[in-house]
Amino acid sequence: KLAGIGKPKQAFSSSAAALKNQPPLFLRKNCALAHLVKGSFKGVVQQPKYADLNEWLSINTFEFFNLVNMFYGVVTDFCTINECPTMSAGPGTEYTWTDTQRKTIKLAAPQYIDYVLSQIQTTLDDERMFPTKAGSEFPKDIRATLCVIYRHLFRVLAHIYWSHYVELLNLKIEGHVNSVFAHFISFAKEFDLLDRKDMAPMADLIAFYEQQGIVV
Repeated sequence: KLAGIGKPKQAFSSSAAALKNQPPLFLRKNCALAHLVKGSFKGVVQQPKYADLNEWLSINTFEFFNLVNMFYGVVTDFCTINECPTMSAGPGTEYTWTDTQRKTIKLAAPQYIDYVLSQIQTTLDDERMFPTKAGSEFPKDIRATLCVIYRHLFRVLAHIYWSHYVELLNLKIEGHVNSVFAHFISFAKEFDLLDRKDMAPMADLIAFYEQQGIVV
């Protein structure tokens, strides 16, 4: 259950003292319900009747990548090696990077996110994976590639929520990010692109949006 609070102050503090024993800001009801789009995203994410499935998945993936990239760009000045020494998404969740030698390494959040977004950009630009020429076909393993992309985009969003929601509030763009997040989760659920275990760091917010009929 989300915690309700009164009228928000002009600025929000991210200090340990201010947040001690408090739910994350994004789980406070007035913050969670800040949206640009009202109602369910079900109709928005469903595949149009005459659209090719892979093309529909690709178009939306490009859009989500651009949006996540843009919103991370807004908080990038606050996401530094000193402020975010690990790629975390709440208590007990820390992501590691697997290098080309299949070695698992810990990276600061800005380094991890730079690697992730660069890797996704390279994949999206690969004509073999996401063909743009008429008559070209998508590879048979496109779904596996999409699942990796969505898992990584989710991690970036989760880090923004857990580590930089204060900045979103102070910039008054929480409604934009909440709408993108609800749209992203709705699309991932519609086409089975994320496992429940992958969504665990944001499970409470997702459950709330499901209760509200925003995410179906």
